[in-house]
Amino acid sequence: MSHNLVIHWFRQDLRLSDNPALTAACQRGRVLPIYILDDTNSNDYAPGAASSWWLHHSLHALNESLNGTLSVYRGDPKVILPELCERLDVEAVYWNRCYEAWQVERDKLLKADLLSRNLQAATFNGSLLWEPWDVLKKDGTPYKVFTPYYKRGCLSAKLPRTPLAAPDKIELLADQGGAVQIDKLGLLPKNKWHEKLSQHWVVGEQGAQQRLQEFVEEDMSGYRDGRNFPALQNVSRLSPHLHFGEISPNQAWHAASVQSDSADCLHFLRELGWREFSHSLLYYFPDLPYQNLQSKFDAFPWMEDTALLQSWQRGQTGHPLIDAGMRELWQTGYMHNRVRMVVGSFLVKNLLLDWRHGERWFWDCLVDADLANNTLGWQWTA
Repeated sequence: MSHNLVIHWFRQDLRLSDNPALTAACQRGRVLPIYILDDTNSNDYAPGAASSWWLHHSLHALNESLNGTLSVYRGDPKVILPELCERLDVEAVYWNRCYEAWQVERDKLLKADLLSRNLQAATFNGSLLWEPWDVLKKDGTPYKVFTPYYKRGCLSAKLPRTPLAAPDKIELLADQGGAVQIDKLGLLPKNKWHEKLSQHWVVGEQGAQQRLQEFVEEDMSGYRDGRNFPALQNVSRLSPHLHFGEISPNQAWHAASVQSDSADCLHFLRELGWREFSHSLLYYFPDLPYQNLQSKFDAFPWMEDTALLQSWQRGQTGHPLIDAGMRELWQTGYMHNRVRMVVGSFLVKNLLLDWRHGERWFWDCLVDADLANNTLGWQWTA
């Protein structure tokens, strides 16, 4: 096998269009597209049940777009990738960066190991509009408050890049030796509770593009004010597509900007900025998922009441809006953003239960369970 085989390691970028690492890999030579379910390093941050359902179907959609050549593995990438490179005579591994602490640490070790083996390891930004280190205060420290982060930081930085088209020429190969089938990853639960979710979502890059078009053409009008009312449809519902990388934030930013420069559009762009803010905070404060961002709350006397927590989880508190939101979550894997704030506030400020209980429940039940967004949402509410 000649020395022009490149691995593209799919992670939270399950798409072909606007995928910088994939585009670069295709320009270099033949591409072995892979996905690794890392259940070795993720610990508490392995995908929850609803996210696992989404991931299962997203991988199938990606594999179809790759003409059945996606090679899938389960285990530690630090072991799997070097073995793959040696067995298949690979010369380079390309991937798009992730920003959770456990992934950053793993990737640093992996990249150093690949380089020590005289292999190329190249990483790209395929998940954010701005890298965390590109939006800092004048003294070089990260912002902790959103408004100055967005107005002084993001809007003063370089504009988000123009999205890349899907590669028009891809020479794809599949690993006939060590890969497993997607269905063997065990992402779907044994009981059938997850089947109800498919009624509400079209998973995959094609579904993401379709939803983006529907939003900017139909639902973005009235977004600024309408998003505050749970009964209205003025929400994007792009969050799971963005989390799994079926669509990039650059694609969302540019599609909205081309469609309109209205107050509704500008508010949607601001919400994309909030997503950037959450990732920046997680990058610079990696203990955000379990430590109070404001340490003065460390001594707060949380209650411990399993019955109260279960009534909240099951939507049986007796408060109609709270219960409707929690049942919507269970039935659809999603909850309107304003209702998320209400049910979160109720758990913390009415039931006096630790916000981390809510963060864990959302992590398991949300199809858009993103560590940065979910954590910051709960920290903000608490």
